[in-house]
Amino acid sequence: MWAAITKPFAWLMVKLYELTGNYGVSVIFFALVVNLILTPFMAKSKKGMMRTSRLQPQMQELQRRHEGNPQKLNQEMQKLYREEGIHPMSGCLWSLIPFPILIALYSVIRQPLTKMMSLSADAVTQLTDWVTTNAGYVAQTKSAYQEIQIADLIHQNWDAVTGALGDFSGKLLDIDYSFIGLNMGQQPSFKIWTFDWSNKAVWLPALGLFLIPIVSAVLSWLSMKISTSMTPQPAANQQQAATTNKTMMIMMPLVSLWICYTMPAALGIYWIVNSILGILRDVSLTKVFNKQLDKLDAERIAREKERDAELERKRLETERLKVAGETVVNPNTSKKKIQASQKQKDDERKAAAMREERAARRERLGVEQAAAPESQVGNRRYARGRAYARDHYAEGQAAASEAEQTPAAEAPEGKQESTE
Repeated sequence: MWAAITKPFAWLMVKLYELTGNYGVSVIFFALVVNLILTPFMAKSKKGMMRTSRLQPQMQELQRRHEGNPQKLNQEMQKLYREEGIHPMSGCLWSLIPFPILIALYSVIRQPLTKMMSLSADAVTQLTDWVTTNAGYVAQTKSAYQEIQIADLIHQNWDAVTGALGDFSGKLLDIDYSFIGLNMGQQPSFKIWTFDWSNKAVWLPALGLFLIPIVSAVLSWLSMKISTSMTPQPAANQQQAATTNKTMMIMMPLVSLWICYTMPAALGIYWIVNSILGILRDVSLTKVFNKQLDKLDAERIAREKERDAELERKRLETERLKVAGETVVNPNTSKKKIQASQKQKDDERKAAAMREERAARRERLGVEQAAAPESQVGNRRYARGRAYARDHYAEGQAAASEAEQTPAAEAPEGKQESTE
């Protein structure tokens, strides 16, 4: 699978080398082509990051408003992203694309025989045996760049190799690693104290290779510095952003140094060119998108003002209708809501009518009960039989009342005597 991924990159490197005839120049053109292909995606990433940065005040307002409700906060944040047409992770995803390309290019540079020339294992073995016997090549078991060394020896002994082994059906490629006096297939060394300073032909190329990782680290730091300065952070996030940027500005140059000192110089040239193109792209895209986003912000502010004015007008109209006792049907209200509201009003009217009827009935019954005796047994339906007499209990109660009011003097004589 990895071979299939690296195949288009190897094909591009071969075509560029055949076009330019210089390995270093072909690496530079490779970086140009890759950046041209990635520019639309990187532009989308840059624009998304800039728009997200401009939305920070609104996002902070949502966080303040829904501080205790993370679910509601997430819904409002997603709604804001949809309205603005951005994806919060788009900037991060596109910014990771250059790293797989760097790994694929490293594989192509490290294995020119199997990647660029597409030679079989048997052909590589034949070439290895020939340069070992005739060109003084000494295989190193722990070296990851044996194919680069063999390809360089093939270039130095091209006529002899092709005369003895042929060109392997036209697949064999004469690669000249020389670029501005430096060997692009050689690994830079940071041990400058080991250079032969007495021989200019030795220490000058070694010093040039030594400077490639340093230049790449400086450009990596400069690229991040420019990108950070052109993407301002809101005041609330300045401290956190400053800490993150400071860490990245230290880590990325160190990563660049490590890569360029442990890999062939050609990869360092690619890193340098890629950083320069990235700086130019970042500056130009920032200027273009700032103008576009300023225009979009002005339009958004105008829409918000118009919306606020419309809401205020509706609020005032509603207040006026309330004072006037009128109602207005909102055209945006659904049919079900209107029916439910109407049903609720009908139910309230029915309930009010029933309450009035009950009150009138209680009032009517209250008058009758005031004229009626205390006992109300006769008023209950289930107590009314054939012998029902409305004043039956009333007569007994009236007799008892008269008996209580009779003076003691009128009592029977027998009772008085017995009392005595």
